[in-house]
Amino acid sequence: MDQKPALVIFDFDHTVTQCNSLLAFIRFVKGKRKMYLGFLKLSPILALFKLGFINNQKAKEKVITHFFGGMNEKEFRKYGRAFQESILPKLLRKKAIDTLRYHQERKDNIIVVTASAEEWIIEWCKKQGIECIATRLEVKDGKITGKISGKNCYGEEKLRRLKERIKIEQYREIHVYGDSKGDRELLQIATHPHYRKL
Repeated sequence: MDQKPALVIFDFDHTVTQCNSLLAFIRFVKGKRKMYLGFLKLSPILALFKLGFINNQKAKEKVITHFFGGMNEKEFRKYGRAFQESILPKLLRKKAIDTLRYHQERKDNIIVVTASAEEWIIEWCKKQGIECIATRLEVKDGKITGKISGKNCYGEEKLRRLKERIKIEQYREIHVYGDSKGDRELLQIATHPHYRKL
């Protein structure tokens, strides 16, 4: 009897990659010096986030606004494509890619569900032949505002966006690969949870 395909969900940052892709993207676009100076300026906001006074989305919006607010959308997307072609392949974890290929050989349904923005991940996913659910950034008058369109794809929002895309009830076997509390809700629906096992 043919084996039915499983649903396989990968987090991206620190699961598929070795690092935070937002930080890598900022460094790629702005350079190391401007990145460090920017985070020095943002340190009060980041401290409030660490202390729990502001949430993940607000802190992320402050970071994106500082580095990319007002940037032309086409230029931003151009940087995103260049990042995916030249930088992202160097940041991938070999074991994660091997696991991805294993599930592809099984013909499983694979989806990356990530808080990273679409602009610096979605083309890579398309090239791998896998689906992608990611954070969407707000654009007004052809420019990146720095705000997130809707909610940051993190925690409960990851599960909500997944359910919006597919009917998870049709899968008897669900593998979830994640590394942080932002993956908790996805890990809870897994028949095979893989927490920091890549």
